[in-house]
This record gives sequence, C-alpha cells and structure tokens, in this order.
Amino acid sequence: MLRLEDVSVRFGGLIALSGISFSIQKGEILGLVGPNGAGKTTLFNCISGLVRARGRISFEEREITALPLHKRARAGIGRTFQIPQPMHHLTVRENLTVAQVFGAGRSDPARIAEILDVMELSGKADADAASALALQELKRLEIAKALATEPKLLLLDEVLAGLESQAKRAFMLKLRELHKLFGLTIVIVEHDIETISNLCSRAVVLNFGQLIADGTPEAVFRDPQVMKSYTGAADA
Repeated sequence: MLRLEDVSVRFGGLIALSGISFSIQKGEILGLVGPNGAGKTTLFNCISGLVRARGRISFEEREITALPLHKRARAGIGRTFQIPQPMHHLTVRENLTVAQVFGAGRSDPARIAEILDVMELSGKADADAASALALQELKRLEIAKALATEPKLLLLDEVLAGLESQAKRAFMLKLRELHKLFGLTIVIVEHDIETISNLCSRAVVLNFGQLIADGTPEAVFRDPQVMKSYTGAADA
C-alpha cells in the first residue's frame, strides 16, 4: 500500500531522516518506535505531506512525493497529532464535518454519526470541542477527525500517551475495532513495548533518523541494537 524509498529530510545542518526504505502492506497494523528525536513524527509528516522529503514515497502504486497535503488526504491518508488539536469554537460534530470536507471533499452526516457512535462521542456531539472534553475524549476526537477524512491508511502519533494502563488497554481494543470496521491499515507511534507487542504484527524502529530494525515485535525488541538505543539496555 505504501512504499518509502531512500526517504531523507534535512533541517539546515540537522539530518532528521536518512535513507529510510520500507513498505507497509494493506491491512497491517505496524508499530513505529524509537527514542525521542528518532524521526518518527518527521516520517509521519513526510507521508502526510507536511514536510517535503527527498527520495520517493508511493501510495497505492502512485508516487505522492510532491503531492500537496490536501491531495494526500483525499487519496486516503489520514493522521492524528501528538497533542490533540480540536478546532476552537466548534462543536465536536462540527470538528468532524470540517475534517470530512477537507479530507473527503464532501459532507456526509450519516458517516459522521457513525464515527461519533463508534468513538463514543455521540453524547458530546454538540458540546464545544475545545472546552467540554476530558483527555480521553480529546484523544477519541483526534482519531474521529482522522476517520472523518475517510482514510485507507491511518497514522496515529502517540494517541495513547498520557493514559494509564487500563485506558491504554481500552484504546487498544478500540483500535482493533476500527481496523476491522473500516478496513484500515494502521501505523502507530508508541513508546510502550507491551502496547506494540500486543497490538501490532510488525514493528519498525528508528534511531537518529535511521531505520535500525524491521520485523515482528518479539524479534525487534530482542535485537541488541534496539535494546541499546531504544530501551537503554546494553548489548547482550
């Protein structure tokens, strides 16, 4: 579904990504992991179109390297951000409607109602999104906005951050439900090894802008290079 070939990003003298190459298959739930500053969010920004990269990015056999953000959204790439960003002075429902018009190019109240229901936000649909929601609800809204763009590929940037263990488990179940219900391919950035191991069939690890491991979570988290750079353990 998505192919990255020698993707690199430089911000002045800083090399944020260097020669990243891997593919994501349709229907996968893939974990993107690595220490802070490894380049994970930058990679999401490259895929979604917020940052222009060198190299080649292809989505569903179409090169999108130079495609603007809104066209990538309409091609089927949706994403969330680390910090929930509700649109101020709009209701929860209006937030989804704006996202849907931007990403899908149309307004479909029935689809919005379905997303509100599955994300357990129907009871807050007409509440002010910026002031009336608790943290977990804001995180569900962030995912709901991404779903409203009608994505095929969903990029989730630390949507579980700040949640305690029980809430994380509930979110994992919700993500599995969304994966099945909407036929999504999902890439999730997450630091928690247990979450990646339980949720994902595959993990890709970045460190200092380079890809250092790609495989099953079990194999990846036993890799000595990953243990040293990501978990802080010494080489075996």
